[in-house]
Order: sequence, then structure tokens, then C-alpha cells
Amino acid sequence: MMYHPTENHSASSSPMTFAVVGAGVVGLCVALEAQRAGYKVTLVDEKLPGTATSSGNAGYLATEIIDPLGTPEVLRSAFKLWLDPNGPICTPIRYALKAAPWYWRFVQAAQAEPAQRGTEMIHQLNRLAVDAWRRTLTDIGADALMVKGGHLVVWQNPNNRHAAHQLIDKMQRYDIACELVEGQTLAQLEPELSETLSHAVFFPDIYRLSDPHEVCRALFAAFLARGGDFIHQRVHTLKAASTEIQLGLIEKSMTFDKVAICGGAWSKSLLEQVDIQVPLEAERGYHVTFPNDATRIHHTILSAERKLVLSPLNSGLRAVGMSEIGGVHLPPIQKRYQVLRAQTQGLLPKLFDNPTLQSSEWMGHRPSLPDSLPVIDLHPRYPRLCFAFGHQHLGITQAAISAELLLAKVEHRPTAVPMDALRVNRF
Repeated sequence: MMYHPTENHSASSSPMTFAVVGAGVVGLCVALEAQRAGYKVTLVDEKLPGTATSSGNAGYLATEIIDPLGTPEVLRSAFKLWLDPNGPICTPIRYALKAAPWYWRFVQAAQAEPAQRGTEMIHQLNRLAVDAWRRTLTDIGADALMVKGGHLVVWQNPNNRHAAHQLIDKMQRYDIACELVEGQTLAQLEPELSETLSHAVFFPDIYRLSDPHEVCRALFAAFLARGGDFIHQRVHTLKAASTEIQLGLIEKSMTFDKVAICGGAWSKSLLEQVDIQVPLEAERGYHVTFPNDATRIHHTILSAERKLVLSPLNSGLRAVGMSEIGGVHLPPIQKRYQVLRAQTQGLLPKLFDNPTLQSSEWMGHRPSLPDSLPVIDLHPRYPRLCFAFGHQHLGITQAAISAELLLAKVEHRPTAVPMDALRVNRF
């Protein structure tokens, strides 16, 4: 569907200009959606499109993950997870003091009532996510980049069968299809998985992307083919006015009719320049990719006990995990890669029978807010400036629907979901 800006010039004059700061998957989707709405769009990023955080995730549309990161259950188990030297959660010692205010807000957001509100909002976004991605990829002729692969949540300890039933009960309340599988049925779904696994919950309707970087390249190629411009520079300054938005680059300033800040974990410093304070932190995530094992598994797999995701991508088998509130400047903790390999071996022991097994390592920065909800909003005083960032673990999942919702707000059209919970000034 083609939209036309409500404030656009007449047909005989130039279209309104629209800059998108941030060329990750969210920024790319926003840029394309703005083009569909008739704007002349410029994408700005100091990194090449899709090469930062967006390139390193598991690539699956995690529509079954509807709880925020912070819940009462998480709080009850948090100290045990933090004390585990091989566990999925830690905070680098050098960053602990700086992270403390974020964690305080996280604890507040994890109380029963706000956490439930978070679940309802995440579910509303996720139930629209696949169709939004389908519209986006169909529009650029790239339908094949989204695959209905199915998803497994697996347990090794048979005493945790109650956890599987609790998950199924919750999913049923939200009309998310799933079923318990064990024994021969589980072995048939994933023959390579460890025989020590007890049971799993199978989600047949979960989709994945062929490879997150591959999808970002396709989005960027379509953006350029439709007349988009890319400026490979960092935005140093942001100034907002009622008639225009100014971006300060290395050697010059540029003005645009409208600007969207989609800079992920790097958005915070720009917002401060326009009098917006957000408790945004970089949640560091890690992956190890085994490039020669793309077909070893058939579904995405989440280990409920090991807290990692395995994903079969075109670039290889990827193991993704860890959660560190650690900012954007500290180097990766090398031990985290060793833990990921060990946890992967526990699930796929045959993978490590290969004496020449190759792998690559990566660490990226998920933009996380304490309530696990993104910001999708207009500036409260300068509506020509808008925002889409803070999607934590669900950036790939919610990128396309976020773009549609943001442009609906920019264009003053009705949105598919209530947006109050996603306000930039909600904190």
C-alpha cells in the first residue's frame, strides 16, 4: 500500500525530506516505510547498514516470547543466575556502578502489575510482527528470506516437565499454538540433539529469517534502488525546531523536514541533546557461529536450562546467548565464548566430533530499556522528530511492525495497537 505524507508539498514540488539515523534492521525498515509514504529519505550511520547489532542475532521472529525480561519469576532466580560463573547473566565489574540505576528501574518494572502490562504490550506487537515482515519482504521481492521453520524449547531435566506444561498453558491463553513433544517424536524433529534431553515444547508456526545480515542487505539494496541516499558518517549533534530538524555531521550540518532516531543502544546521547532522558542501556549479547553446519538442525532451539538459542542460518549454525548490562565501550569477555561452546556441545554433542570444526565469535549491543518495551513515538514538543529504538531481544522480530507504527504516527493515521506504553517520555 502506498501512503502519501499528510504534510507533503503539491505534486509539482519536491517531496518532503526524511532522515533516518541508524542503519540497523529497525532503521532500514523505517527508511523503506518512509519511502512508501512518499518521502525523500536519507539514511545516516557511521557503520555500514546491517553490520552492527542487527547482524549478530539468532534471526528468528520470536513471537512466542511475550514476557518482558523482568518478571517476578526472574527476580526470584536472578541472584542464582548471577552467582553462576557459567550462567547467562552478568555485569562487568567495571560497569556495575554505572548500571545500578538501570537495575533499580528494572526491579521496579519487574513487579507483578507492570510486568503484566509489559506482557500485554509485547504480545500486541508480536502478534502483528510476521504479517508486517511479510508485507515488507513481499514489497521488495524477497519473500524467500522468511522461512516458516518452527521452534523448540527444550529441557534436559525430566523434573522440569511442569515448566513445559506451564508454558503451554500460558501460550494457550494468548492463542499461540504449541504442543508437548518427547521421546521418539522429539528425536524425529531434531535427530542431532543430545539423547539426554527429556522433553520440549514445539511451536509449529514460528518463522525465521534466512540470515539477519542477508535480510539487511536486501532491505538496503531496495532502499537504494528506490532513490534513497546513504551517508556513511556519525551524527554528532541533533537540533529540533518546529519547522525542521538539523543533524550535525563531521564537516557539515544538514536539515530535514523530519528525522527518525533509530540508533539502537547509541540513541541515548542524541536524545539528551533534545531534552529527552531515557534509561537506555546496552545489553551485550554474544554469539558463536559454526559456518559449515547450517543444516545440522531444522528448527530454532531454545534451551530453557542453558539459556541459549541455536539457529540454522544460511551463514551457519549460530549459538546466541548471554545478557550483560555493560555499555558500548568495554571489550567482550572472552570466557563468554567458551561458555557458549560448552552449552552448544551439551545440546549438539556430535557437532564437536569434527576435529577441524571452525567457528567465529561476535559480541553486540542490544538496546534495552528497564521495562523491555521499545520507544515508538514522536518528540512531545517537536513532532517532526520521531523515535524507534530500545527493542532489546526483539529487534528483528518487531522491526517491520515498528516501522509501520512509527510512520502511522508521523502521518497522523490510526495505529494498529495503542501506543501509550511506547512513549518516549514514559519514564
